[in-house]
Amino acid sequence: MYQDIYDIIPADRVKFDEPMAQHTTFQIGGPADIMVIPTTVEEIINVLRYCHQRDLPLFVFGLGSNILVRDKGIRGMVMKLGEGLKTVCIQGQQVYAEAGVKMADLCRMVAREGLSGLEFAEGIPGSLGGAVVMNAGAYDGEMKDVIISVSAVDLSGVRYDFSAEQLQLGYRSSIFQAGGYIVLSAQLKLEPGDPEAIFATMAEYARRRRDKQPLDMPSAGSTFKRPKGLFVGPLLEQLGLKGFQIGGAQVSTKHAGFIVNTDNASAADVMNLIQYIQETARSKLGVELHPEVKLVGEE
Repeated sequence: MYQDIYDIIPADRVKFDEPMAQHTTFQIGGPADIMVIPTTVEEIINVLRYCHQRDLPLFVFGLGSNILVRDKGIRGMVMKLGEGLKTVCIQGQQVYAEAGVKMADLCRMVAREGLSGLEFAEGIPGSLGGAVVMNAGAYDGEMKDVIISVSAVDLSGVRYDFSAEQLQLGYRSSIFQAGGYIVLSAQLKLEPGDPEAIFATMAEYARRRRDKQPLDMPSAGSTFKRPKGLFVGPLLEQLGLKGFQIGGAQVSTKHAGFIVNTDNASAADVMNLIQYIQETARSKLGVELHPEVKLVGEE
């Protein structure tokens, strides 16, 4: 059915019935019908046009750090970014970076150049593209503080440039979350700073993460968006949910704001746990919790 895909992507970067569990930080997820791994903008656009012409469903992801793939997997085409698109150009205080660059690598690159503003990204496990899509943030910093513009392509292969204002960046949200576009690159503006001081701040953030977060366990990062005026971890502790487990999915004993995969958890385990937490918070405290993790795939 997909044999002509080799006309646009080399065979070594095309995978059939590929387990998504091997491509997500949760280590959970059924098979993708077909996964392609483009390494250039041209290949991305060719894949988009291939799917558009065939009316083929398409799911695009980067390093798999903020998604939960259902147990039956994903039908149609899956495009994995992050193997390429890693160009970074620094000119003065402005930084051009492609979507496949790891945020942890990018913040170190700019720190070496004496540029401040991305220290918060030191421990963010995803790529720049994913960070833009969800307006990633931590430690009182977020992507909207540094973005000047973003280049993206729509699902028919047409390129667009968006100003920061057009992106509608809010708490863990942007126009890209509605789908319809793939982020290719971003232009950032940072502030001059002392490299030693910048690295010291990053080291402190790293220490806090190690001390407080379950970095040694598979997870998708923070499970829920933060309710206004509240912190999810202490809230779930108050409800007695720290350590609560359904199947192989557990509310982390180190930080209750994380759900971790303790023992071959299924996506169903995680979803059941999320729903139980939501129902408990709603019934006992009147608090609505909204997942930060994106759920994808066939039910």
